[in-house]
Amino acid sequence: MAQDLHTQMLKGILQGCVLIILSRGEYYGYTLSQELEKYGFAEISKGTIYPLLMALEKKGLITSQLRSSPDGPPRKYYQVTSDGMDARHDFIQQWHQLSQHVTQLLAAEEGMSHDDQGRPTR
Repeated sequence: MAQDLHTQMLKGILQGCVLIILSRGEYYGYTLSQELEKYGFAEISKGTIYPLLMALEKKGLITSQLRSSPDGPPRKYYQVTSDGMDARHDFIQQWHQLSQHVTQLLAAEEGMSHDDQGRPTR
């Protein structure tokens, strides 16, 4: 149950994070995963990133271009569209608002008494 909740929360957050990273420049899947790792998303599998990129492209938030590579087969490079930039902006605004609300809730929680199992008591 806890893992399912974590996966669902991460899925929405990851979409916004990918849009933020791609707004900085073009990346192909592997370099995008490396960039995510820099920010603590090391547990994100390559099998998660590619379906996410396909979904973002299907929504028109990113586009891709296949280019030859000196290191092997051609690579698909992704870039953000104008709709993707709008979605990025919306994500950032929503994140700030959500994180502020959660921070307030946690601050109130820390000021409450709790029983032996961590549940608030009155």
